[in-house]
Amino acid sequence: MYDCVIIGGGIAGLQASIQLGRYMYKVVIIDRQGGRSVLAKRYMNVLGWPKGVSGKELLAKGVEQANAVGVNFLEGEVKDVRKEEDGFTLLLDRGESIRCKRLLLSTGVDDQFPSIEGLGETLGTSFYVCPDCDGYEIQNKKTVVVGSGNSGAAISCILTHWNETIVYINHEPEKNISAKWRGNCQEKNIPIIEGPVLRIVSSNENQLSHIELIDGQTIPAEKGFVAFEGKRPVNELAKQLGVALDEHGSVLVDGRTQQTNVENLWAAGDVVLHSQLVTRAMGDGSQAAIWIHKSLK
Repeated sequence: MYDCVIIGGGIAGLQASIQLGRYMYKVVIIDRQGGRSVLAKRYMNVLGWPKGVSGKELLAKGVEQANAVGVNFLEGEVKDVRKEEDGFTLLLDRGESIRCKRLLLSTGVDDQFPSIEGLGETLGTSFYVCPDCDGYEIQNKKTVVVGSGNSGAAISCILTHWNETIVYINHEPEKNISAKWRGNCQEKNIPIIEGPVLRIVSSNENQLSHIELIDGQTIPAEKGFVAFEGKRPVNELAKQLGVALDEHGSVLVDGRTQQTNVENLWAAGDVVLHSQLVTRAMGDGSQAAIWIHKSLK
């Protein structure tokens, strides 16, 4: 019987585990590997890292810290979870069963990126996902948004806060851009190019050079953002347990404690509706751990 099981070993889950380990609880993180933080090659908005830090480095240091305070790790996926009178029972994909008094969901989101040649190499260095995280990086740079429909138009308009010369490529032209968003783009002088991207071309150190479209057009670019519909909170376990969700499927929590509507169940990180900053995920994880501790006492 663990005091707490944390499902998801990303930034929020690791931060929570470190705090709970320092309370000297018996804690395990169950992680299926992957996630957004693995893709992030350089976070530039984290206190203490003025030259940036990669998601992989943050995760590695987090695992080291968690191990030092006695946190256990299991690689795998939770396939089923049941609420019981004294806690929860979890069934892993390899058949193992685990019990715990408290449960923290930090399962994150699944991004729906299209298969475009060159995107993986540039993602996190010169192609970005989150304007709040990386909008600052596009100042005075030729910037292109590769997206679909209204999602791409909306991100393009948001980015004009940092750069007034944005180009939007609607990679999926079958997804119409509404009159409202076309008007918004027109007001902000954002040209819209309709047509699929063939490849994203980078130079040394995966820095963006230009974007080639299937119709033969070449668009010079130094920075880029991806903005596609379909980003999905990983909420299957939350649904199993009857957790309240918003209209987009994000887990709803108490703003002070990070606790869900289900007794003894907390959530933190990108599976919760919030700004999806790595620094916010850290805060969510710590806050959830504090209130898990209070509940155990």
